[in-house]
Amino acid sequence: MAAVRDSREMAAENPAVELAKSHLVQPWPYAGSIGAEARTLVTSGDGVYLIDGDGKKLIDGPAGMWCINVGHRREELARVMYEQAMELSYNTPWYTMNAPSAELSRRIAEYAPGDLNHVFYTTGGSSAVETALRFMQFYNNVRGRPEKKQILSRGGAYHGSTYLSASLNGRPRDRDWMDAADDLVVKLSSPDPFRRPKGMSAEAFCDFLVDEFRDTVKAVGAQNIGCFVGEPIQASGGVIIAPAGYLKRIRDICRENDILYVSDEVVTGFGRLGHVFASEELFDIEPDMITFAKGVTSGYFPLGGVVISERLLKDLNRSNHPDAMFGHGLTYTSHPVGCAVALKNLDLLEGGILDHARAVAPYFQQRLKTLEDLPLVGEVRGAGLMACVECVADRESKDPLQLDKDVGKRIDQHCHELGLLVRPLINMCVMSPPLVITKDQIDHLVAILREGISRTMDDLRKEGVWQG
Repeated sequence: MAAVRDSREMAAENPAVELAKSHLVQPWPYAGSIGAEARTLVTSGDGVYLIDGDGKKLIDGPAGMWCINVGHRREELARVMYEQAMELSYNTPWYTMNAPSAELSRRIAEYAPGDLNHVFYTTGGSSAVETALRFMQFYNNVRGRPEKKQILSRGGAYHGSTYLSASLNGRPRDRDWMDAADDLVVKLSSPDPFRRPKGMSAEAFCDFLVDEFRDTVKAVGAQNIGCFVGEPIQASGGVIIAPAGYLKRIRDICRENDILYVSDEVVTGFGRLGHVFASEELFDIEPDMITFAKGVTSGYFPLGGVVISERLLKDLNRSNHPDAMFGHGLTYTSHPVGCAVALKNLDLLEGGILDHARAVAPYFQQRLKTLEDLPLVGEVRGAGLMACVECVADRESKDPLQLDKDVGKRIDQHCHELGLLVRPLINMCVMSPPLVITKDQIDHLVAILREGISRTMDDLRKEGVWQG
């Protein structure tokens, strides 16, 4: 591979690098380097840009982790954080409450579809999904259905890193060395049209997925299935967009069989697809619960939550066990600073950022689609301001691993040198920039990504591992 400067070299003079290698355990580490690893050092951000430890200016292609929706260095959010902390920095949610969480609940309920009128706050996406699953268990226990606990999930899914939420994950390598609650989870096929059986139409693939879902419900027994959890678009699975009409048909089957539908909008919510919530606006579904996080504060403060249907709460109110307790909560549930930041973040989204995101999204998708003329690129897919460039050994086999399991990382390293931060996922490059990105910045992003992929193709040819 061509010499590409490693991030550990780039900021070697910064003491943070050595401190990290001596003391910091990074997320998702490998056993061979755990506790002794330094990753790309980032020192500051502004708008759609980051500055690394070497002083290089980078377009923040992943928007942090799908979350910096209104962009870096928004003084409005920093000021609200300070003002709320000076007014009330914390209150215990066990026996007190605060005004920002109540007001935020009202505003979120206004955007949520159907009768999703109640909000339980968490610290992030994993704990939001965990909360939805524990609520499903509590709901069925109170209703006298303790056997109704199985959870339906899909290949390619990513729902979190806590024990129960991680048990739903269906991405390659996520759980190779990790334990999971496999007795509670039933996995369905990935709804990935790019990898549907050869010769099968998208419509026939949709029918296959729906039939599989219906057959699974019949085989497991609706009386044993508590919920289905699905992302409107599978984000970390590679921006997988299921065939048209699939989600609505799945919702109908859930409703027919008294299976709760949990729409995981941790990524797709708060503007990523141009709306606060995408479930109804784009996919015509009214879930029983929606999980959210990330964009709710644009990453400025850890906050997540679950929006819950009025119907479910009324079922609990009418039960024969009015004293049954939902024994679940977090120290930072309804955190006043996080909720205050989220309120101001909603103001910014409503003040023009959602309109801007909807306006530039078609251009973003169109420009990225031009990369499909590169031989290494199998498909570019996406919606709103999220997209994936999937690289393959060849377009006939669509095999990503014959090529190089870390080709995405190779592309990211070249792009870093050129001024773009990419999120590499094995053989894929994910792009989900801040919603404030302009058309000129999109052009620059795509130009760098094209050059990064081109340089990677040259490397692979020189190494003799690919002749495309």
